[in-house]
Amino acid sequence: MNLKSDWFSLANPGYWLASSNGGVFSFGGAQFFGSAGNIALNKPIVGMAAAPDGGGYWLVASDGGIFTYGDARFYGSTGSLMLNKPIVGMATTPDGGGYWLVASDGGVFTFGDARFYGSMGATPPASPVVDVAPATGGGGYWMLEANGTVQGFGDALAVGTGSGSPGVSSAHSAMTSMAPSADGQGYILADLSGQAFTFGDEVYAGDVASAVPGYSGRIVGSAASPG
Repeated sequence: MNLKSDWFSLANPGYWLASSNGGVFSFGGAQFFGSAGNIALNKPIVGMAAAPDGGGYWLVASDGGIFTYGDARFYGSTGSLMLNKPIVGMATTPDGGGYWLVASDGGVFTFGDARFYGSMGATPPASPVVDVAPATGGGGYWMLEANGTVQGFGDALAVGTGSGSPGVSSAHSAMTSMAPSADGQGYILADLSGQAFTFGDEVYAGDVASAVPGYSGRIVGSAASPG
Protein backbone atom coordinates (compact mmCIF):
# COMPACT_ATOMS: atom_id res chain seq x y z
CA MET A 1 0.00 0.00 0.00
CA ASN A 2 1.13 3.61 -0.31
CA LEU A 3 1.88 6.63 1.80
CA LYS A 4 2.02 10.37 1.30
CA SER A 5 4.69 13.04 0.95
CA ASP A 6 4.73 16.61 2.32
CA TRP A 7 3.36 17.70 5.70
CA PHE A 8 -0.12 16.64 6.75
CA SER A 9 -2.91 19.11 7.48
CA LEU A 10 -5.47 18.63 10.26
CA ALA A 11 -8.00 20.24 7.92
CA ASN A 12 -7.17 17.70 5.22
CA PRO A 13 -7.14 14.20 6.75
CA GLY A 14 -6.18 11.18 4.71
CA TYR A 15 -4.50 7.79 4.80
CA TRP A 16 -1.77 5.66 3.31
CA LEU A 17 -2.01 2.25 1.64
CA ALA A 18 0.99 -0.10 1.29
CA SER A 19 1.60 -2.86 -1.24
CA SER A 20 3.28 -6.21 -0.65
CA ASN A 21 6.36 -5.11 -2.62
CA GLY A 22 6.91 -2.17 -0.25
CA GLY A 23 5.30 0.52 -2.40
CA VAL A 24 3.28 3.21 -0.62
CA PHE A 25 0.23 5.22 -1.86
CA SER A 26 -1.06 8.37 -0.11
CA PHE A 27 -4.57 9.89 -0.14
CA GLY A 28 -6.10 13.07 1.26
CA GLY A 29 -3.69 14.92 3.57
CA ALA A 30 -1.30 12.01 4.18
CA GLN A 31 2.28 12.69 3.00
CA PHE A 32 4.86 10.42 1.40
CA PHE A 33 8.11 9.74 3.32
CA GLY A 34 9.57 6.86 1.37
CA SER A 35 8.95 3.21 0.59
CA ALA A 36 10.61 -0.19 0.31
CA GLY A 37 9.57 -0.54 -3.32
CA ASN A 38 13.20 -0.47 -4.53
CA ILE A 39 14.50 -2.93 -1.92
CA ALA A 40 14.96 -6.69 -2.42
CA LEU A 41 12.80 -7.91 0.47
CA ASN A 42 13.37 -11.22 2.27
CA LYS A 43 9.63 -11.45 2.90
CA PRO A 44 6.69 -9.42 1.55
CA ILE A 45 5.34 -6.37 3.34
CA VAL A 46 2.10 -7.22 5.13
CA GLY A 47 1.19 -4.05 7.03
CA MET A 48 1.98 -0.50 8.05
CA ALA A 49 1.36 2.02 10.83
CA ALA A 50 1.61 5.82 11.02
CA ALA A 51 3.62 7.90 13.52
CA PRO A 52 1.27 9.86 15.84
CA ASP A 53 2.36 13.25 14.45
CA GLY A 54 1.89 12.18 10.83
CA GLY A 55 5.59 12.67 10.19
CA GLY A 56 6.46 9.10 9.34
CA TYR A 57 5.38 5.46 9.28
CA TRP A 58 6.47 1.88 9.73
CA LEU A 59 6.20 -1.05 7.31
CA VAL A 60 6.29 -4.64 8.59
CA ALA A 61 7.12 -7.81 6.65
CA SER A 62 5.65 -11.28 7.22
CA ASP A 63 8.72 -12.36 9.20
CA GLY A 64 8.26 -9.37 11.52
CA GLY A 65 11.03 -7.29 9.93
CA ILE A 66 10.44 -3.55 10.48
CA PHE A 67 11.17 -0.66 8.07
CA THR A 68 10.99 2.94 9.34
CA TYR A 69 10.36 6.20 7.43
CA GLY A 70 10.19 9.86 8.41
CA ASP A 71 10.30 10.23 12.22
CA ALA A 72 9.14 6.65 12.95
CA ARG A 73 11.67 4.89 15.24
CA PHE A 74 12.74 1.25 15.50
CA TYR A 75 11.93 -0.57 18.80
CA GLY A 76 12.54 -4.18 17.84
CA SER A 77 11.17 -6.91 15.59
CA THR A 78 10.48 -10.63 15.33
CA GLY A 79 12.77 -10.95 12.33
CA SER A 80 15.14 -13.24 14.24
CA LEU A 81 12.41 -15.38 15.88
CA MET A 82 10.91 -18.70 14.74
CA LEU A 83 7.23 -17.80 14.42
CA ASN A 84 4.34 -20.29 14.61
CA LYS A 85 2.41 -18.17 12.10
CA PRO A 86 3.48 -15.22 9.93
CA ILE A 87 3.09 -11.61 11.04
CA VAL A 88 0.18 -9.94 9.27
CA GLY A 89 -0.01 -6.43 10.73
CA MET A 90 1.18 -3.83 13.23
CA ALA A 91 -0.11 -0.90 15.31
CA THR A 92 1.66 1.86 17.25
CA THR A 93 1.09 3.32 20.71
CA PRO A 94 -0.31 6.90 21.03
CA ASP A 95 3.11 8.46 21.72
CA GLY A 96 4.87 6.48 18.98
CA GLY A 97 7.11 4.90 21.61
CA GLY A 98 6.24 1.31 20.75
CA TYR A 99 4.14 -0.99 18.62
CA TRP A 100 2.24 -4.25 18.48
CA LEU A 101 2.76 -6.95 15.85
CA VAL A 102 0.01 -9.53 15.26
CA ALA A 103 0.25 -12.96 13.63
CA SER A 104 -2.41 -14.68 11.49
CA ASP A 105 -3.48 -16.86 14.44
CA GLY A 106 -4.15 -13.74 16.54
CA GLY A 107 -0.90 -13.94 18.52
CA VAL A 108 0.38 -10.54 19.72
CA PHE A 109 3.99 -9.32 20.17
CA THR A 110 4.78 -6.06 22.01
CA PHE A 111 7.74 -3.68 21.60
CA GLY A 112 8.74 -0.40 23.23
CA ASP A 113 5.97 0.95 25.50
CA ALA A 114 3.21 -1.20 23.93
CA ARG A 115 1.27 -3.25 26.50
CA PHE A 116 -0.43 -6.63 26.07
CA TYR A 117 -4.27 -6.60 26.24
CA GLY A 118 -5.07 -10.07 25.00
CA SER A 119 -4.84 -12.22 21.90
CA MET A 120 -6.52 -15.02 19.98
CA GLY A 121 -3.39 -17.17 19.95
CA ALA A 122 -4.93 -19.82 22.23
CA THR A 123 -8.24 -19.93 20.35
CA PRO A 124 -7.47 -19.27 16.65
CA PRO A 125 -10.27 -17.47 14.76
CA ALA A 126 -12.28 -19.21 12.04
CA SER A 127 -11.03 -16.62 9.56
CA PRO A 128 -7.30 -15.68 9.70
CA VAL A 129 -6.37 -12.39 11.36
CA VAL A 130 -4.99 -9.97 8.76
CA ASP A 131 -4.29 -6.73 10.70
CA VAL A 132 -4.31 -4.92 14.04
CA ALA A 133 -5.16 -1.28 14.86
CA PRO A 134 -4.71 0.66 18.14
CA ALA A 135 -7.39 2.25 20.33
CA THR A 136 -6.92 6.04 20.61
CA GLY A 137 -5.69 6.06 24.21
CA GLY A 138 -3.41 3.07 23.76
CA GLY A 139 -5.50 0.97 26.11
CA GLY A 140 -6.43 -1.67 23.58
CA TYR A 141 -6.50 -2.69 19.94
CA TRP A 142 -8.72 -4.13 17.23
CA MET A 143 -7.97 -7.19 15.11
CA LEU A 144 -9.37 -7.58 11.60
CA GLU A 145 -10.11 -11.00 10.12
CA ALA A 146 -9.99 -11.77 6.39
CA ASN A 147 -13.78 -12.08 6.25
CA GLY A 148 -14.17 -8.51 7.57
CA THR A 149 -14.94 -9.41 11.19
CA VAL A 150 -13.51 -6.91 13.72
CA GLN A 151 -12.59 -8.01 17.27
CA GLY A 152 -11.80 -5.54 20.08
CA PHE A 153 -9.38 -5.99 23.01
CA GLY A 154 -8.89 -3.75 26.03
CA ASP A 155 -10.89 -0.54 25.54
CA ALA A 156 -11.12 -0.84 21.75
CA LEU A 157 -14.81 -1.04 20.77
CA ALA A 158 -15.99 -2.24 17.35
CA VAL A 159 -18.07 0.39 15.49
CA GLY A 160 -18.72 -1.66 12.37
CA THR A 161 -17.54 -4.70 10.47
CA GLY A 162 -16.76 -5.49 6.85
CA SER A 163 -18.52 -8.82 7.24
CA GLY A 164 -21.93 -8.42 5.60
CA SER A 165 -21.75 -4.59 5.54
CA PRO A 166 -23.13 -2.55 2.60
CA GLY A 167 -20.58 -2.42 -0.22
CA VAL A 168 -18.65 -5.38 1.17
CA SER A 169 -19.51 -8.84 -0.12
CA SER A 170 -18.01 -12.10 -1.29
CA ALA A 171 -17.67 -10.45 -4.70
CA HIS A 172 -14.93 -8.24 -3.27
CA SER A 173 -11.38 -9.27 -2.41
CA ALA A 174 -10.53 -10.48 1.08
CA MET A 175 -9.98 -7.75 3.67
CA THR A 176 -6.30 -7.10 4.34
CA SER A 177 -5.92 -4.05 6.61
CA MET A 178 -7.51 -1.50 8.92
CA ALA A 179 -6.61 1.86 10.48
CA PRO A 180 -8.48 3.90 13.13
CA SER A 181 -9.66 7.50 12.79
CA ALA A 182 -7.92 10.13 14.95
CA ASP A 183 -10.49 9.99 17.78
CA GLY A 184 -10.93 6.22 17.71
CA GLN A 185 -14.63 6.51 16.83
CA GLY A 186 -14.18 4.95 13.41
CA TYR A 187 -11.78 3.14 11.11
CA ILE A 188 -11.01 2.31 7.50
CA LEU A 189 -10.89 -1.25 6.18
CA ALA A 190 -9.12 -2.03 2.90
CA ASP A 191 -9.19 -5.12 0.73
CA LEU A 192 -6.57 -6.78 -1.46
CA SER A 193 -7.70 -5.00 -4.64
CA GLY A 194 -7.34 -1.54 -3.10
CA GLN A 195 -10.97 -0.82 -2.24
CA ALA A 196 -11.46 1.17 0.98
CA PHE A 197 -14.49 0.98 3.31
CA THR A 198 -15.08 3.44 6.17
CA PHE A 199 -16.98 3.00 9.45
CA GLY A 200 -17.90 5.31 12.32
CA ASP A 201 -16.53 8.84 11.79
CA GLU A 202 -13.75 7.89 9.36
CA VAL A 203 -14.11 9.93 6.13
CA TYR A 204 -13.75 8.30 2.70
CA ALA A 205 -11.04 10.09 0.66
CA GLY A 206 -10.58 7.67 -2.24
CA ASP A 207 -8.90 4.33 -2.87
CA VAL A 208 -6.44 2.59 -5.17
CA ALA A 209 -9.15 0.67 -7.03
CA SER A 210 -10.74 3.99 -8.09
CA ALA A 211 -7.55 6.03 -8.58
CA VAL A 212 -5.54 3.41 -10.49
CA PRO A 213 -7.77 1.59 -13.01
CA GLY A 214 -6.51 -1.92 -13.68
CA TYR A 215 -4.26 -1.90 -10.60
CA SER A 216 -2.72 -5.38 -10.35
CA GLY A 217 -0.78 -5.05 -7.09
CA ARG A 218 -1.80 -6.40 -3.69
CA ILE A 219 -2.81 -3.86 -1.04
CA VAL A 220 -1.72 -5.15 2.36
CA GLY A 221 -1.68 -2.22 4.81
CA SER A 222 -3.28 1.11 5.63
CA ALA A 223 -2.73 3.99 8.06
CA ALA A 224 -4.77 7.14 8.76
CA SER A 225 -3.09 10.53 8.97
CA PRO A 226 -3.74 12.64 12.14
CA GLY A 227 -6.89 14.73 12.02
